[in-house]
Amino acid sequence: MNSVTQAVLDDLARILGASSVTVDAEKCAAYSGDKTLPWHYSDFTAEAVCFPENTAQVSSLLKYANEHKIPVTPRGAGSGLSGGAIPFMGGIVMSLERMNSILEIDAENRTLTTEPGVITSEITKAAKQQGLFYAGDPCSGDISSIGGNVAENAGGNKVVKYGATGAHVLGLEVVLADGSVLMLGGKRRKDVTGYDLIHLIVGSEGTLAVVTKIILNLLPLPTCVTDLFVPMPSVDSAMRLVAAVSTRGGVIPSSVEFMDRKSIKNVEAHTGMKIPHSDAAAFLIIQMDGMDRRQLWLDVERVGDICVEMGAHEVFVAEDSNARDRVWKIRRLVGEEEWTSSMDLLSKEDVVIPSGRIAQFFEELPLLAARHNAIYNAFGHVADGNIHLTLFPATPGMDSGELKKMAEIMCRELYALVKSLGGTLSGEHGIGMKRKNYTNIFLDDAQVTLLKRIKSAFDPNGILNPGKIVV
Repeated sequence: MNSVTQAVLDDLARILGASSVTVDAEKCAAYSGDKTLPWHYSDFTAEAVCFPENTAQVSSLLKYANEHKIPVTPRGAGSGLSGGAIPFMGGIVMSLERMNSILEIDAENRTLTTEPGVITSEITKAAKQQGLFYAGDPCSGDISSIGGNVAENAGGNKVVKYGATGAHVLGLEVVLADGSVLMLGGKRRKDVTGYDLIHLIVGSEGTLAVVTKIILNLLPLPTCVTDLFVPMPSVDSAMRLVAAVSTRGGVIPSSVEFMDRKSIKNVEAHTGMKIPHSDAAAFLIIQMDGMDRRQLWLDVERVGDICVEMGAHEVFVAEDSNARDRVWKIRRLVGEEEWTSSMDLLSKEDVVIPSGRIAQFFEELPLLAARHNAIYNAFGHVADGNIHLTLFPATPGMDSGELKKMAEIMCRELYALVKSLGGTLSGEHGIGMKRKNYTNIFLDDAQVTLLKRIKSAFDPNGILNPGKIVV
């Protein structure tokens, strides 16, 4: 790979305009990290940051970079948790934040066409104004961009009923490393003409192509939504309840969120909130939605009865928007407050485990933590098996080198446990730089070789987001 010289900067200014290229040290540093811990990105800094404003500029930039073998790291809102937007080989960070327009809402076809820099919650709001529903909005929708969601195949709390981001992508305009522009898919919902390139690119973390337009599927907006907040006496009883909601209750909930006691106690300690039954071992938020209020209430009553039968301390029903906001505020704070609960963080993980083995995972997890003198908070989207873990050292005051070493040892053991239970490395945060050294735990040599061959077919010179996904 080649460096960004003054001659390269002059060429980039001609391609994009001088105001769309910067080498300012503070800006390069700010655009070289994401929400992973600092030790993941502190050694990697962009040589230049570029801000294309349309597909033609993205195409010209990539064509130039490919010809001159300069690495390019695509970047959305920088909210990722895997180091996917970190410039592993320096070069150019290409921020897509100026490509931030919703281009069309086609109510007749129930589609929305957007540029990648739009913040995801804005898509949800725009769809709602048309009486439609974008179900792919993840928990980070207020800060993440839709392009980043596509790059990571972001999940969130509605996957169990509606699927992750990729389930809502009908079409993509993408630019390959050589500058070629492809239009994949469209507003149609069935297409078996050739390989499914759309869903190969979704989740590829910017290593195969740069997404410049996205056509999203929209759904009719549910008119009735109800949330249940359910404290449970044990993780095992909570997991059995999750299964029973569908098997006995005959309901596919739109969300099932899990929080452990430590997470709830952490929220109480840092906010002053008083959460009912906060000494319970496990907490569930079960959300159900639909179009028929009477049918929804029958479902709520049936699920509520099952909760009581299976040992719930109480079942709190939130039907109006204010009550529902209070329930979901607890869940949001679980994700936010953990960052301020300790100066020393080891890692944030989002492992996936078959739902029927989650209880076993939580039996083993305290033993693993004790072996490493660590503590943890756990929460996540348990109906699809996605568990978020935040790992802390039990003894504060460790320096970054000690934290990094401890995190690497503990995570390798954690991943081995997950693998033994039939799980996998990441459900929605992605591999990026952070987890690439662990993919061989879950992927055999033949799979890794195939991934590298696919990468080479799309990007022969290896300029697109190098150093991510596989070693």
